[in-house]
Amino acid sequence: MSQDILINWSPQETRVAVVELGAVQEVHLERTLERGLVGNIYLGKVSRVLPGMQSAFIDIGLDRAAFLHVADLMPNIAAKHATPRASAPVAPVPPAAADAAVAATTAPKVLTPNPVLPIERQIFEGQALMVQVLKDPIGTKGARLTAQISIAGRLLVFLPQDNHIGVSQKIPPAQREALRQRLVRLTANPDGSPAGGFILRTNAEDATDEELVEDTAYLRKTWLRIKDAATRQPPATLLHEDLNLMQRVLRDLVGADTQSIRIDSREQHGLLLGFAGEFMPDTVKKLQHYSGERPIFDLYNIDEDIVRALSRRVDLKSGGYLVIDQTEALTTVDVNTGGFVGARNFDDTVFRTNLEAAQAIARQLRLRNLGGIVIVDFIDMVRDDHRDAVLTEFRKQIARDRVKTMIGGFSQLGLLEMTRKRTRESLAHMLSESCEACAGRGVVKTARSVCYDILREILREARAFNPREFRVVGSPKVIELFLDEERAHLAGLSDFIGKPISLQSEGSMTQEQYDIVLL
Repeated sequence: MSQDILINWSPQETRVAVVELGAVQEVHLERTLERGLVGNIYLGKVSRVLPGMQSAFIDIGLDRAAFLHVADLMPNIAAKHATPRASAPVAPVPPAAADAAVAATTAPKVLTPNPVLPIERQIFEGQALMVQVLKDPIGTKGARLTAQISIAGRLLVFLPQDNHIGVSQKIPPAQREALRQRLVRLTANPDGSPAGGFILRTNAEDATDEELVEDTAYLRKTWLRIKDAATRQPPATLLHEDLNLMQRVLRDLVGADTQSIRIDSREQHGLLLGFAGEFMPDTVKKLQHYSGERPIFDLYNIDEDIVRALSRRVDLKSGGYLVIDQTEALTTVDVNTGGFVGARNFDDTVFRTNLEAAQAIARQLRLRNLGGIVIVDFIDMVRDDHRDAVLTEFRKQIARDRVKTMIGGFSQLGLLEMTRKRTRESLAHMLSESCEACAGRGVVKTARSVCYDILREILREARAFNPREFRVVGSPKVIELFLDEERAHLAGLSDFIGKPISLQSEGSMTQEQYDIVLL
């Protein structure tokens, strides 16, 4: 499937759109002041160890402490990466931890934590620890960390604390062993001993020995620079920053199906050409500087798609529509027939609507970057063959998603359950914030409800104070209701408390806002 990548650059923001079959499928954003943290390596400081949760909070210099679980901690991490400081001397490693460290160093597989050894025997408060960000801070949650460092290159992923040699599972099984043996040979020390662990990425399937050796040298050089910085920098310091969005596009999004990569900045085009020429020479011929008069995103109406992606409702061509609601825990998608009446019978109408919805939902998940648990409420289908066809179509569309997904099928209640890996904020969370008027609830009190709140508040104030007059300052809609339908109630309260009540309209106030002034 042909793919075009458009890059819109400005000093404050980089926007990338992935276009397939003439429609935008993915949008990636990176703001200069809000760059993501995934892949960054820090020299952190253990601020708190939680034995009950087998976790720890690590200070890496952010507003919120980051989170490290024992499953993401190397068993020999205290011995290898604890940097002695005058303020936090390194305690001797317990014998059990030392034994685990020796065993892990000689193991041929990826190092895993000792399930018997608790976290409080592996790290301690005040300890300096090299960590890498797995997940960006999301909502009120801090970043998720790992002590198992990995550095991604163009063709390989370097595991400096390990000796494991692996191959991407996306490469056909028949080729994996030959590629693994080849990688073992190319990455070994002169004496044949392993020199760090490597994983061969999918795009390295046809790479030459020279390309693999060059990528290996780059990754090892990067690791040496990181280790050197760790000995010189204080805790809570950034040691290594991941590539910027444009560089990651070349590394991760460009494939054999990519026809062109167009960028609207001549300066950034030159920088990308230099980066691509050094690390990804195959992408150089696809890089183009866009100099058209129209904004680059206008070529495919991408800005309009972004606006629609912030809406709850997504209209389908048939007349049906989706309603997408995103919460912190999960995302729900409701499918409705809307104005689609079909041409044959009700079952056929439902089936056709659900088929179209399956395609639209798969696209919206990618476009909005929705992650976590996703519940899809398709319109109820009576026939099993219709359900199977809709599920097959949905799986087919989801297969184009480069993000890991798991589809559980229809539940007993007829709901489709699935998960989609979440590593960064959704498009809505990146571009929008909670409404000040409704505090993120999505609804506001009716003007009548606010009127009754005000009446109750005046009664409470009258019992506590003895002013000459009460003045209500509120939104125009609330004041208008007091002057019309609720004037009898307002007059009755004024007679009851024996004080006049005056009204003042304030256009800057939201419907729920009001003030009661004692005069």
